[in-house]
Amino acid sequence: MRRLFPSLAAVALIAAGSAVAAPFTYTNVRFGTVCTFPDEIFTDRQPEPDNGDGQQWLSADGASLICSGILNVSDDTPKSFVAEEKASKEAGYEISYGKIGKNWAVLSGLKDGKIFYERRLFGKDGVIRTVWIDYPPAVKAKYDPLVGAIAGSLKAR
Repeated sequence: MRRLFPSLAAVALIAAGSAVAAPFTYTNVRFGTVCTFPDEIFTDRQPEPDNGDGQQWLSADGASLICSGILNVSDDTPKSFVAEEKASKEAGYEISYGKIGKNWAVLSGLKDGKIFYERRLFGKDGVIRTVWIDYPPAVKAKYDPLVGAIAGSLKAR
């Protein structure tokens, strides 16, 4: 079993440049989406949407983190998701990396001038669980070391 929490704390310590509290683990009640992240960086918790599908946190330097779930009503697969996103002609959306596994997909690139990293888990329960992180290019050195650990913490309850 991977030991995410010490590595996430160590990375957060380096990124924040100060003492690190224990990482925060969020669990979405509606879809059972779970992700862990340094809440000393993502400090501004936004109101939960009315549909209860997830939560968003903001940082003081312009980064954003979303942990959420959706019903897989279109029977998407990791392969179909990545193919559809790569074919997107949405203005300001450019994918530079995509990878798929048996039940997961990862994308990263630029969206509206920010670097983004997205990981999706395709559950046998018909739920797609997602963690999305975006941040300004000016703080790339701070967030690049964090995204892998945060995205790797995504799981079903």
